[in-house]
Parts: sequence; C-alpha cells; structure tokens
Amino acid sequence: MKNLIAATYAPMQKDKSLSLDITKDYAKYLRNNGVSGAFVNGSTGDFTSLSTMERKQLIEAWAKNKPEGFYLINHVGHTNLRESKELAEHSSEMVDAIAALPPFYFRPKTMDDLLHYCEEVALSAPNIPFYYYHIPVLTRVDFLMADFLEKATTNIPNFAGIKYTNDHIQDFGKCLKFDSQKIKLFFGIDEKFLDSLIAGATGWVGSTYNHLAPLYIEIASSVSQGRMERAEHLQKKAIAFVETLESLGGFHGGSKSFMKHFGLDMGPSRFPHKAFNEEKLSKAMHLFEEMDIIGYMSKPFYHDPVL
Repeated sequence: MKNLIAATYAPMQKDKSLSLDITKDYAKYLRNNGVSGAFVNGSTGDFTSLSTMERKQLIEAWAKNKPEGFYLINHVGHTNLRESKELAEHSSEMVDAIAALPPFYFRPKTMDDLLHYCEEVALSAPNIPFYYYHIPVLTRVDFLMADFLEKATTNIPNFAGIKYTNDHIQDFGKCLKFDSQKIKLFFGIDEKFLDSLIAGATGWVGSTYNHLAPLYIEIASSVSQGRMERAEHLQKKAIAFVETLESLGGFHGGSKSFMKHFGLDMGPSRFPHKAFNEEKLSKAMHLFEEMDIIGYMSKPFYHDPVL
C-alpha cells in the first residue's frame, strides 16, 4: 500500500465500447515499470461516463489479470448511494481495497452527512479496507481531512485512509501525523509530488504514473540523497508533461491517447474528453524530445511473439 499507484484508463474499442482484454498487458506494463498497483474506475478512468455494469466488467477484468502482489483499488463512488453500495459489494471478493468520492451533484452539506455516506459504502464491503477519495476541485465537498480522520476512524470499522487529491499541504501534513498504524494516505496531485514527498508522503495515486514512473522514482531517489535541485528539476519535467498535453487539446484525452507510445492502445475517450490524432501525438513527442522528457518515460510494453 505504498509507492506509486497508477490511476488507470478505461480501455475502449473504436466504437467506444470497453476493450477488456488489454488489462492483462496493461497490468504487466505497470508492474514492469515499478508501479505497485492500479486505481480503477477513478477520474482518470472516466467513471462518470461509464455505466454501473461497465464499471463492474472493468474491475472484473483487472481482478482476473492482476499480477501477483499488485495492489488493486476499485473506486465505487457514485451520485446514487444505492449504486455505490452495489459496486462496493460487487468488489468485495476481487480487490484489495475500495475507495469512494462523495456525491457531487446534491452534495453532503455537513461532515456528518459525508460520514454517513462513507459508512454506508464501506459497510457494503466490510471485509476490505475503505478509502475516502478527497478531490474537492471536482466534487466541491471540502472539509478538513484532519478533522474527518478523527471521526471516520471511530465510526467506520474498515476505514483505512484517504486518497488525498487537494492542494492543501498543511492539512495533508496534519493527516500524516495521524496514527500511521491505523490509516494510510495516498497523495493525488502529480504536479505536487515533490511537495508531498517532502511533507512525508509514502504513497501516491496519479494519472502520469502510467507514463512517467521512472521519473517519479528518480525524484524520490534524489530527495533521499539530499539532491534537492535535481529533484526540483525533474518535478518541472512532470509538470511540463501535463501542461503540454493540456495545451494541445486536453490532458485527459491526450494522456490516454499517448499510451500508444508505450505499446498500449487505450482507444478513444468518451465525451467530453477528446482523443488525440496522430498529428497531435507526433507534436507532443516532438515537444517532449525538446524538453528532454523522453528518457524519463516508462519502458514500452512488448507483446510476446506468437510461436
């Protein structure tokens, strides 16, 4: 439950139906690049554009194909509490943990409301750890997580920690001082990886761990060696990777399309994200070469030859 966890894409066919067979190669690719696990059906995986049945099918494929010792977290959050509980129960015998962000249309108005939602979801899979997915920039549900931890650990028996995707290092630091034997934190802003590392983070969930795992491993190594200028230099490359894809047409669609570079065609994105055509992908590669990012990218997946 430490190190890099990749927030995974929902692979699709040309007609935008799920392409489940690729999960086996996808899992091997991540593991071979030093990634410790997968966070499935999250924001990177376009969960809001998937049906409940599709989310079930996707986690079933991951559970079937995950490598030994590879940590699997399924995001089960939903605007409909009943759907979220159904997804949690469905996951209970297949994954290492579940996570849930809160309802984001009609939102919990108080922390007690949020705790009630989390407790209902968590107890639908009482045999596995439950993580709260804190991403207020999208959900607009924004309570101090240091306060939330106090109540959640008391009220939710299988509460395990937080996927903390918020640029509030002070609050995150307070959470890190909570009982580390009882809860774990996964930091979720890739562009702030170095800041979280300095604060004391030991686990991360993010989109760009699909593409730049060696870069982040090198940042962590540089910090451990006291080479802070080197770490800062590398962190800027990670930021440039995100900003470049965003400028060319959108990070979500672009980063999914860019997986072709690693031998894994994730297919198109569903609305409102847009896949990159070959011209945009070529432009991105050219820019990454200019910025000296290519050498820090993950190693491509090579398919076994047919005998």
